[in-house]
Amino acid sequence: MNQRVYSDSEIYPLKKVIIHSPDEGIARISPRRAEELLFDDIVHLPTMQKEHQIYREVLHTFVGEENVLETEQLILEGLNAAPDIKIELLTLIKEFEELPSQTVKLLKELPNEILAEVLISGYYKNEDLIVFDPIPNFIFTRDIAITINDHVVITKASKYVRHRENLLTRFIFHAHPYFSFLNTQNKLINLNLVDEFPPSKKGEPISIEGGDMMILNKDYLLIGCSERTTDHALQSLKKVLFERNIVKNIVEIDVPKERSFMHIDTIFTQINHNHYVGYKPIVKDGLGSYVTVHRKSGGMVEYPSVTDFLLSEINSNIEFIWSGNGESPYQEREQWTDGCNLLTIKPGVALTYDRNPFTEKAFIAMGYNVIHATNYLAEVMAKNIDPSKLENTIITLSSSELSRARGGTHCMSCPVLREAQG
Repeated sequence: MNQRVYSDSEIYPLKKVIIHSPDEGIARISPRRAEELLFDDIVHLPTMQKEHQIYREVLHTFVGEENVLETEQLILEGLNAAPDIKIELLTLIKEFEELPSQTVKLLKELPNEILAEVLISGYYKNEDLIVFDPIPNFIFTRDIAITINDHVVITKASKYVRHRENLLTRFIFHAHPYFSFLNTQNKLINLNLVDEFPPSKKGEPISIEGGDMMILNKDYLLIGCSERTTDHALQSLKKVLFERNIVKNIVEIDVPKERSFMHIDTIFTQINHNHYVGYKPIVKDGLGSYVTVHRKSGGMVEYPSVTDFLLSEINSNIEFIWSGNGESPYQEREQWTDGCNLLTIKPGVALTYDRNPFTEKAFIAMGYNVIHATNYLAEVMAKNIDPSKLENTIITLSSSELSRARGGTHCMSCPVLREAQG
C-alpha cells in the first residue's frame, strides 16, 4: 500500500479525498431536534443521497473511484485491521454516550460491517434499537481533519452533538492501514487530547473545525476565529505547528460570530492561482473582521481585510469573484446558500451548488464555463470531455436537499492528498 498524505494548497490537483455519503441517521432527525443537531431543516433523504451521489461521481471522474474514500468503509477496514483500537473506540464511545454495559456488549458482538453502520447512524435495525443520536453533520468531512503539508490535524468540534465524529476520525487515522503510519511517525496532531490541549486558565475550551483552516502554501496556514473556533484553540495549535516547524505563518482571520459565517470557508475559497470566490462585505470591506499574521519568528502583522492580506503577502495579482456578483440582496442570499464554498479539483476547475445564478454570472464574466454536473457526466461518458484536460470550468450540482444542511462542496470534502505546488 502506497501510504502518502500531503497537501500544501487549496487548489493543486486533488488526488485523494475523504467523503461521507448521507446515511440513514439523517432520516431520523425530527423538526423538534433539527436545530439541536445543527440542521436548519429536515431533509428528504433519498433526494439528498441522489444529489450526493452525483457529487461523488464527479469526483470519480477526476481522481478515480478508489481515491474517493468513504468514511463508513474506512471505519470498517479499521475495525478489521486493528481489533485492539476497536476496543479503545468502543470504550471512548461508551463513556461519551453513557451507554449501559449491555449495549456495549451488543456492539462488541456485532459483525464489523453492521457495527460500522451503527457507529454512524446510531440505529441498529435488527432490534429496532436507537443506540445513540445520529451524527448528520458527518457529511461535512472538511470539519473533522485537515492535512497541513505532511501532517494531519484531527480537529475538535465546537458542538457536543459532533463529538462522536471526532472519536470516529481519531479511529480512522489510528486504525486504518493507509493512515496508521501518521501516528507512528508523529505526524498526527489530535486536538481532542486534553492533556496536550487543555482549556485555558480562564476555562476557554479547545474548539476548532476544519472549515476554519486553509493551507495556502507550505508556509501559510489560515485559521478563522468564528462561531465554531476559539482564540484559545488557535493559540494552542499555533504553538505546536511552530514548534514542529510545520508552517512559518499562522494567519488569524476574525469574522462575525454568526451562524451564517460559521467558518471562513463560508465567506471565501480559492479556485485558481489568481482567483478567489468571496463575500464582499467581509472579505473586501472588512465588516466585523480583521486579519493578524503570526510569524514563527515571533513577529505579527495586521491587515484590515482578507483582501489586503492576500494581495500583500500571497499574490499581488489576485482577483475576487464576488458571491451574488457583489450586489445586495443577492450577495447575502447566495453567500447563505454556499456561493462562496467551492471545492477546487485543480486550478481553474471547481464544484459548487447550482442555486446561485448571480454568482454564476460573475464566473462567466471572469472567463469561466459553467456546466451542470449531470451534463458534465454525460459529456464525459460520451467522451466529449476529458477531465484531465478540462480548464476554467465551474461544475454545478443539484442541491435542493444538500443545501438544507448548511454546507457546500468544500465542506463535504476532506482532501488528504493533493499534488504539491511546484
